Amino acid sequence: MNDFVKYQAIAIGASAGGLAALAEIFAALPENFPLPILVAQHLHFNQDDGYLKYFANRTLLPVKDADDKERIKRGHIYFAPPNYHLLVEKDQTLSLSVDPRVKYSRPSIDVLFESAADIFSSLLIGIVLTGANDDGAMGLKAIKERGGLAIVQAPATAEVDCMPRSAIATGAVDHILPLTEIGPFLCALVTPKD
Repeated sequence: MNDFVKYQAIAIGASAGGLAALAEIFAALPENFPLPILVAQHLHFNQDDGYLKYFANRTLLPVKDADDKERIKRGHIYFAPPNYHLLVEKDQTLSLSVDPRVKYSRPSIDVLFESAADIFSSLLIGIVLTGANDDGAMGLKAIKERGGLAIVQAPATAEVDCMPRSAIATGAVDHILPLTEIGPFLCALVTPKD
């Protein structure tokens, strides 16, 4: 990875309104975007793969459901499959779990964020987007406590503002950004300075 890239991975959590919000962010990322993106989006447990096809037409990056024991590749977007928690292992592979739901959700944003924070520590960017509960708030706090970068979608730009507001209420947030600014902000973080 290039020396100027301070971070190694991005973890994003979204719920109600998340597909449109994620599409907005992904569309802003160039095909040479260097970081892997791990996503916990609350989906119905028997959701088909239509959401992957939706994103395939809205980003230049490869998008897929994460496979158990899959090695994380730079510039790829990995979704927690419906009805599975997504975790990061010590060897930077992905693992899937059917452990009980957390805050009524599987995948749980907190589970992804906390496991990713354990592995990537200060090299992780965490982002909480639109959603109707408080999943992700404690996970984002864990990312911040380990020195990572904590970003929250500005509640006024969220389809449902409960999740962003819950994350902000923890006090563990570095940036509160309108949805349209999150993608460009990520690009700026990994672009070399003149």
